Parts: sequence; C-alpha cells; structure tokens
Amino acid sequence: MNKRQMKSAARLYAVQALFQMEHSGQTLDSVCVEFEDHRFGATYEGDEMAEGDVKTFRALVQDAVSHQAKIDQMTDRALVAKWPIDRIDPTLRALFRAAGAEMTESNTPPKVVISEFVDVAKAFFPEGREPKFVNAVLDHMAREAKPEAF
Repeated sequence: MNKRQMKSAARLYAVQALFQMEHSGQTLDSVCVEFEDHRFGATYEGDEMAEGDVKTFRALVQDAVSHQAKIDQMTDRALVAKWPIDRIDPTLRALFRAAGAEMTESNTPPKVVISEFVDVAKAFFPEGREPKFVNAVLDHMAREAKPEAF
C-alpha cells in the first residue's frame, strides 16, 4: 500500500474515530490507541482493513477536537440555515470535522481535501446523495478557509 492510499485510509479512520468519540465519550488518546492497535491493518471476518498513516490520522483527530468550535461554525455557515450541524447525520458531522481540520490546519490543497472526503462519503453512503452534499458543503468551507486557492 502506498503513502497516498495510507493517507486516504487515515481520513476514513479519522471520521470513524470522531464518530466513536461523540457516541462513546471516549477520550482522544483512548480512541487513537484503539484505532492504531486494533483497526489499522487488522483482519475482520476475513477482510483485511487498510493500513492507515498514523501521522495523518492523529493530526486529523487532534486538530478536529482542538479546533472543533471554529470548524463547526464554518460548517454551519456552509449548511443551509435550517440545518445546523447538530441536526445533521453524525457520520457527516464527523466527516465535516475531519475535513475541516485538514482544510484549516494542514497544507493539503483544498481540492485534494474535497476529493478525498467525497470518497470517504461514498464509502459510508454508497447509494445516497450524501457525497454530492459533502462536495457542496466542503467547497463552501474551502472557499472560506483558503480563498487564495480558488
């Protein structure tokens, strides 16, 4: 598995970890250790889980937690007024937090962040309209976070 694939896997794991933290009340450290020890590269029912890039995973989860208020406000501005972030699907909320963290706290080009997290949305919602929704919201967030990139 190459570095790009490992970073893609780390993004998917970050969304799962943020979702799990919100629902279980687990601490940042305990959820990171659980994912790194038991999910990255693990085999479940014959299916091998992808190996994730630990540095990318940790940065996304930590930045999403550290900057959650700022990211949530940015997400709220990108959502239509009657759909505040606390009313959207918890998986999407975790996805927007991870994507917002990468968008605001890393040097990854916004178009790469959008493309990667639309792929994450497709993994969670293969049949739904969510990937298009994610694309629109992340595009709006990227224009706010890094207007110089457009």
